[in-house]
Amino acid sequence: MIPFKKLILTSSASVVFEGVDIKNGTEDLPYAMKPIDYYTETKILQEREVLDANNPDKNFLTTAIRPHGIFGPRDPQLVPILIDAARKGKMKFMIGNGKNLVDFTFVENVVHGHILAAEHLSQDAALGGKAFHITNDEPIPFWTFLSRMLTGLNYEAPKYHIPYWVAYYLAFLFSLLVMVVSPLIQIQPTFTPMRVALAGTFHYYSCEKAKKLFGYRPLVTMDDAVERTVQSFHHLRKGK
Repeated sequence: MIPFKKLILTSSASVVFEGVDIKNGTEDLPYAMKPIDYYTETKILQEREVLDANNPDKNFLTTAIRPHGIFGPRDPQLVPILIDAARKGKMKFMIGNGKNLVDFTFVENVVHGHILAAEHLSQDAALGGKAFHITNDEPIPFWTFLSRMLTGLNYEAPKYHIPYWVAYYLAFLFSLLVMVVSPLIQIQPTFTPMRVALAGTFHYYSCEKAKKLFGYRPLVTMDDAVERTVQSFHHLRKGK
């Protein structure tokens, strides 16, 4: 028997997110018609192409793993950017009531999901051509997660609230202003409607399909994941 060739794509759960609430979303949700950014738009194109390439008759199997909010020790994005914002006094406010649940995924659990998918794709060709959500399976309020990172490094957590729709429309107006002045001056806005949506809406996803079809269970809990991540950034601790 000729062995199957396999391709496991690292995709993103955000391929279905358009800035409105998603609660326990499944893989059956359609791709976003209005992706939140160019990165997500390319992820959609990439995932479609990879899954369409699945062809058991030619001994080529593909699948896509969709993590969400990857974080972990020495990550160059989430924690350093968060601490930089805190040092500049930009982390005093939270958008919304602070109760919107979001999935964050520890990097070790992401790797575990990829390995399981690769192993089971060999045994069950029926898994080919499908996407699977992989998260910590512990949705957490977005602002609670950020606050734990901040306080773990001796920074104050956000304590003031801006109503979601106030923040959204302010971001919308700012985006219009940027568009108007763009012929005269180039501004790279960070306060955009989609950034507000990411911070103020529910977006968490079901891992039941991965659990059922290839036995996925997170190896590292959220508590342990946050602790290990914070400990790796001791050099960013306030006062250092």
